[in-house]
Amino acid sequence: MDKLIYTAMTGAKYLMARQDTIAQNLAQASTQGYRAQIDGFRAVPVDGDGAATRIFAIDSTIGTDFTPGPVQATGRDLDIAISGKGWIAVQGNDGNEAYTRFGGLEVSAEGVLQTRTGLAVLSDGGGPINVPPDSRLTIAEDGTVSAVSVAGPATAVNALGRIKLVNPEEADLSRGGDGLFRSKSGEAPVDPAVRLNAKSLEGSNVNTVEAMVSMIAVARQFEMQMKMLSNAEENARQATRLLSSNG
Repeated sequence: MDKLIYTAMTGAKYLMARQDTIAQNLAQASTQGYRAQIDGFRAVPVDGDGAATRIFAIDSTIGTDFTPGPVQATGRDLDIAISGKGWIAVQGNDGNEAYTRFGGLEVSAEGVLQTRTGLAVLSDGGGPINVPPDSRLTIAEDGTVSAVSVAGPATAVNALGRIKLVNPEEADLSRGGDGLFRSKSGEAPVDPAVRLNAKSLEGSNVNTVEAMVSMIAVARQFEMQMKMLSNAEENARQATRLLSSNG
C-alpha cells in the first residue's frame, strides 16, 4: 500500500512539473533561436529503516533539446542565423559571457552592436563591436562585421571586428534563468568552423503539434495517478472495515 501511495503521490507532483515545462516550451514556440527544455523521471526506493516499501518518483534529467530550428530568410542586413551547430557570444546582464542562437541584431544609440534584447555582441577579441555613425553593416559567414559609410565613398569598407562564434560541448552548457546558455568550464574558445547564414533568422525548435500531444498525454497520466491514490484510499477503507468486522 505504501509503495502505491508514494509512487502515485510523487509521480503526480512531477507530472505537474512536466506540464509546466511543456507549457513553457509552447509559450516560446515563436521565440527566435529558442531551445526546447526536456525532462524525465524515474522511480527510486527510499533509503532508511522502515522505508523499504516507499518508492519516490524523482526528476532524473533536466536538459535541452539542441536540435537546430528552421532558418528563414529575412533580407535584413543585421539578421544572422547559425548554420548547424554553434553559438553567438554575448555579454549577459550579469556582465559575463553567455551564448545565444538569437541572431536579430541592431546598433544601439551608443554605437554598439547588440541583440534586439539589448545584449552586446562580443567580438573574438572579447570586447563589444563598436559601429561608427552613418554606417551600413554587412556580416560575412565567418562573423566578420564590415561597415560602409553612407556619407563617404561606397568603396570604403572597414572591418570592425569578427563576432565570437563558439561551439562548446552540449553537455558543458547550462541554461540560465535569463534564457542564455553558459559554459560550465569557463568561456568557450572561438571555433573557426562555425558559420553564419546572412540575412536570416533561426526559429524555435519547439514542435507545437508534438508539444500539444505531450500535454494531453501528461494530463491523462496525472489523472491516472490521482485514480491510483483514490484506489489506495478505497483499499485502505475496505481493509479497515474487514479488520473491524473480524474483531
